[in-house]
Amino acid sequence: MVKNLTNGRPLKLLFFFAMPMVLGNLFQQLYNMVDSMVVGKFVGEDALAAVGSSFPVVFLSVAIAAGLSMGCTVVISQLFGAGQMKEMKTTVFTALIALGAIGLVIMALGELTSLPLLRLLGTNEEIMGDSLVYLRIYFGGAVFLFLYNTLNGIYNALGDSNTPLKFLMVSALTNIGLDLLFVIRFNMGVAGVAWATLIAQGMCAVFSFYILMKRLAKMENEERYEGEKPALFELSAAKRIARIGVPSMIQQSIVSLSMMLMQGLVNSYGKVFVAGYTAATKIDTLAMMPNMNFSNAMSSYTAQNIGADKDERVEEGYKASLLMVLIFSAIITGIIFLFGPHLLGLFLNAGSAGSAMDYGLKYMKTVSVFYVLMGFMFVGNGLLRGAGDMGAFMLSSMSNLFMRVIIAYLLAYFIGSSAIWWSIPIGWGIGAIFSFVRIRSGKWKSRKLLEEDDAT
Repeated sequence: MVKNLTNGRPLKLLFFFAMPMVLGNLFQQLYNMVDSMVVGKFVGEDALAAVGSSFPVVFLSVAIAAGLSMGCTVVISQLFGAGQMKEMKTTVFTALIALGAIGLVIMALGELTSLPLLRLLGTNEEIMGDSLVYLRIYFGGAVFLFLYNTLNGIYNALGDSNTPLKFLMVSALTNIGLDLLFVIRFNMGVAGVAWATLIAQGMCAVFSFYILMKRLAKMENEERYEGEKPALFELSAAKRIARIGVPSMIQQSIVSLSMMLMQGLVNSYGKVFVAGYTAATKIDTLAMMPNMNFSNAMSSYTAQNIGADKDERVEEGYKASLLMVLIFSAIITGIIFLFGPHLLGLFLNAGSAGSAMDYGLKYMKTVSVFYVLMGFMFVGNGLLRGAGDMGAFMLSSMSNLFMRVIIAYLLAYFIGSSAIWWSIPIGWGIGAIFSFVRIRSGKWKSRKLLEEDDAT
């Protein structure tokens, strides 16, 4: 259901808007985790390491899709908040056409570059074959990945986080069933989990598109455009999306690049370490979901309220989001300290010092203490992105990522492999400071997209 975020108590609005996003991403991560669980338990640690070594490359395609779709979310949110329904519909159609085409290009490029990218990462030859199989099948579904991310962003822009949740629940359950069928029954190994993900994601994209088209057909234009059909593609709409989407894509791509550089360092410590790191990052990614989705909710909330000229509500929403970050971060950190070995046990067998389990526990117990810093950075960046203040958003994000990689490689000479997990909270802290200072300055209020376009 379409929901206006420009009225009502900010804390209540943001909480109930963010929760379906959190649950949806938990389901999305669930079938990613099931991939690893099925591979680790029924195929072996080498296969789990193969999936883990492929992850930075997989994340690159996800980063491009997520970054560009964020441009759609911000622009559509501001148009929706301003009540410009006809132009909003044109922007939706433009986004779907443009990002669908980009998905096809990424699909072709991925098939051609999978092997060189894995070699660049220094992937162990023992797991190279499985890594390549997984990656090539994954890239075969890139167009579904791009369409799904775009559709999800459009729903969020319209204040609807419940519909994507429903599709993801069905998709996750389908993925799990196919994982078990392909790997256990048909003995397809790593290829089985890759095909399961592709099929489930494709179903989700197709059904999501169908429902959105039906919903848009029922939404009436503003009075002066009553009865007029929106254009299917407009260059001006594409430029607006690019103004937010391209910096977001660059930021997300640099996230991926930093992960590749980090994966190279991880790979240098051997396949046992890689398996432990892979399992720990699966739990870590799941644990970060609430704070990441508070950030996404803050972006849509900020964009709608800026479109409606209600800047004061943005500041109220920012404070409400910080409160949610504090509460959820404390709960998640407690869960990891209490149940860390059990969570890792879903992927790995118990072991002594120097085992994959030991490495995974060290990672989780170090990083989880600082989730609150990560949350502060994410929410601040969400506000800046929703306001269209992409320069400040990029500065905060890049300072986090570059410092994380630099610190990891420098500290590795002194403290060894533990430098990998200590570098992460240091980067979060630096990024959080940049975003907080920018928000306190109030300069983000002058970055409204619609006013900029009207002036040109």
